Amino acid sequence: MNSFRFDPVELPDSALSFRHAARSFLADELAHERFTPHRNSWGTYDADFSRRCGQHGFIGMHWPERYGGHEASALDRFVVIEEMLAAGAPMGAHWVADRQSGNNILANGSEAAREKILPQIAAGECFFAIGMSEPNSGSDLASVGMRATRADGGWLLNGTKIWTSNAHQAHYLIALARSEPLGEDRHAGLTQFIVNLRESEGITTRPIYNLYNSHDFNEVFFDDVFVADDMLIGEEGRGWQMVTGELAFERSGPDRILSTYQLLRQLVDAVARKAESRDRIAVGRLIAHLVTLRQMSLSVAGMLERGESPELEAAAVKDVGTAFEQEIPEIARLLVDVAPSLDNGNPYAEALGKGMLSAPSFSIRGGTREILRGIIAKGLGLR
Repeated sequence: MNSFRFDPVELPDSALSFRHAARSFLADELAHERFTPHRNSWGTYDADFSRRCGQHGFIGMHWPERYGGHEASALDRFVVIEEMLAAGAPMGAHWVADRQSGNNILANGSEAAREKILPQIAAGECFFAIGMSEPNSGSDLASVGMRATRADGGWLLNGTKIWTSNAHQAHYLIALARSEPLGEDRHAGLTQFIVNLRESEGITTRPIYNLYNSHDFNEVFFDDVFVADDMLIGEEGRGWQMVTGELAFERSGPDRILSTYQLLRQLVDAVARKAESRDRIAVGRLIAHLVTLRQMSLSVAGMLERGESPELEAAAVKDVGTAFEQEIPEIARLLVDVAPSLDNGNPYAEALGKGMLSAPSFSIRGGTREILRGIIAKGLGLR
């Protein structure tokens, strides 16, 4: 029977240097009022901030130099991301490309794709969207219906993707499609493709507005969209292996525990001014959970640094981490008598309002709770 492995990780000296560099960069950004701290920084979009991150070497940090990277470790990147998220920096433009799409291309893409795309990502000038979910599939990726059929020099994609964050602004999207008819093995016959959203013909993007009336999500329609052979990721028919490896990056990082961190900071300050000990106990419990989750997330980063594939541990971090993120607005609402708002100028009220409206989606994005627990149960040999 398998078991979880969350071995302790000690940060190298280089990580401390990168932490200092990130803090100095962010302090300068704030001093010059180049950004306002956001409530959910990796869900924001600021192309200019991403370019400045690229200029300072904070994107594609651990990639080879020939692709624009700096050959830092995954642990070096971890501390930089922590600092960015803690500061509320607007990372959303380059987030997907840096977190997972670029890593997928580096590991499984063609040399032509690596040389063309990775340096642009590292420079903060190339942004990606995720083409996994579909209207009738949700988190059951093995049931995707997008079709990929052979064409002269490449493939034609037909189908629909949904909940595609920033597809209306991204340069590329990695699409999971069925390149062979569905057989007994639902995981076979799937392939990933890099789609140029800016230049490809046959793509229609329709906005989906969320609860706070922001246009983050999209529905994307593909009508005979051509993708050249050198934009295929990995081997034809092995898309399931590619996508599960990619999801380990998506599910395990500090973004899965720090989405409502700005609200937690405000809550700590508010409760510190109160004499009620029970309130302090509740906040202390949240902080203890955060410390534990950080150690789990850091352990997964260590596994990725060693070249391992911690899909099971990543699923656990995502499941427990998003439950923690959802708990913060609920506790904050009960402990401090402030009405939530999005625009009344009260930092606590605005952080609470954004957290309450955002939190329901946390346990859906990156895989629903039911899917994640199924992965965990199967990995532990419980089913």
